[in-house]
Amino acid sequence: MLSVVTDEGSTRSGSLIDEIVREGARRMLTAALEAEVNQYMAELAAETDEFGRRPVVRNGHHRPRSVVTAAGPVEVKARG
Repeated sequence: MLSVVTDEGSTRSGSLIDEIVREGARRMLTAALEAEVNQYMAELAAETDEFGRRPVVRNGHHRPRSVVTAAGPVEVKARG
Protein backbone atom coordinates (compact mmCIF):
# COMPACT_ATOMS: atom_id res chain seq x y z
CA MET A 1 0.00 0.00 0.00
CA LEU A 2 1.38 3.39 -0.98
CA SER A 3 0.65 6.57 0.99
CA VAL A 4 1.48 10.21 0.65
CA VAL A 5 3.89 11.18 3.41
CA THR A 6 4.08 14.71 4.80
CA ASP A 7 7.32 16.58 5.52
CA GLU A 8 6.99 15.48 9.15
CA GLY A 9 7.03 11.81 8.11
CA SER A 10 3.38 11.14 8.88
CA THR A 11 0.38 10.15 6.81
CA ARG A 12 -3.31 10.83 7.29
CA SER A 13 -3.79 7.72 9.44
CA GLY A 14 -0.68 8.18 11.59
CA SER A 15 3.06 7.89 11.19
CA LEU A 16 4.57 5.94 8.34
CA ILE A 17 6.19 3.47 10.73
CA ASP A 18 2.78 2.81 12.33
CA GLU A 19 1.33 1.99 8.93
CA ILE A 20 4.25 -0.31 8.14
CA VAL A 21 3.79 -2.12 11.47
CA ARG A 22 0.00 -2.42 10.93
CA GLU A 23 0.51 -3.84 7.44
CA GLY A 24 3.09 -6.32 8.77
CA ALA A 25 0.73 -7.37 11.57
CA ARG A 26 -2.12 -7.80 9.08
CA ARG A 27 0.03 -10.00 6.86
CA MET A 28 1.27 -12.10 9.79
CA LEU A 29 -2.28 -12.60 11.10
CA THR A 30 -3.47 -13.55 7.62
CA ALA A 31 -0.68 -16.09 7.18
CA ALA A 32 -1.18 -17.58 10.66
CA LEU A 33 -4.94 -17.92 10.25
CA GLU A 34 -4.58 -19.40 6.78
CA ALA A 35 -2.06 -21.97 8.05
CA GLU A 36 -4.36 -22.91 10.94
CA VAL A 37 -7.35 -23.39 8.63
CA ASN A 38 -5.30 -25.43 6.16
CA GLN A 39 -4.01 -27.70 8.92
CA TYR A 40 -7.49 -28.18 10.38
CA MET A 41 -8.95 -29.03 6.99
CA ALA A 42 -6.10 -31.43 6.19
CA GLU A 43 -6.67 -33.27 9.48
CA LEU A 44 -10.37 -33.77 8.66
CA ALA A 45 -10.07 -34.32 4.89
CA ALA A 46 -10.67 -38.06 5.11
CA GLU A 47 -13.78 -37.81 7.30
CA THR A 48 -17.23 -38.10 5.75
CA ASP A 49 -20.77 -38.22 7.07
CA GLU A 50 -23.32 -40.98 6.43
CA PHE A 51 -23.98 -39.51 2.96
CA GLY A 52 -20.33 -39.51 1.95
CA ARG A 53 -19.95 -35.75 2.24
CA ARG A 54 -17.08 -34.03 3.99
CA PRO A 55 -18.32 -32.20 7.09
CA VAL A 56 -15.58 -29.56 6.92
CA VAL A 57 -15.18 -27.56 3.71
CA ARG A 58 -14.29 -24.03 2.73
CA ASN A 59 -17.45 -22.23 1.84
CA GLY A 60 -18.10 -18.50 1.57
CA HIS A 61 -16.65 -15.70 3.64
CA HIS A 62 -17.33 -13.51 6.67
CA ARG A 63 -17.47 -9.77 7.10
CA PRO A 64 -14.14 -8.07 7.82
CA ARG A 65 -13.43 -7.49 11.51
CA SER A 66 -11.00 -5.34 13.39
CA VAL A 67 -8.43 -7.02 15.66
CA VAL A 68 -6.71 -4.75 18.17
CA THR A 69 -2.93 -5.21 18.28
CA ALA A 70 -0.11 -3.27 19.92
CA ALA A 71 0.32 -1.58 16.54
CA GLY A 72 -3.33 -0.48 16.59
CA PRO A 73 -6.44 -1.95 15.00
CA VAL A 74 -5.89 -4.27 12.05
CA GLU A 75 -8.73 -5.30 9.74
CA VAL A 76 -8.85 -9.02 8.94
CA LYS A 77 -11.11 -10.92 6.55
CA ALA A 78 -12.02 -14.59 6.81
CA ARG A 79 -12.62 -16.33 3.54
CA GLY A 80 -14.08 -19.70 2.90
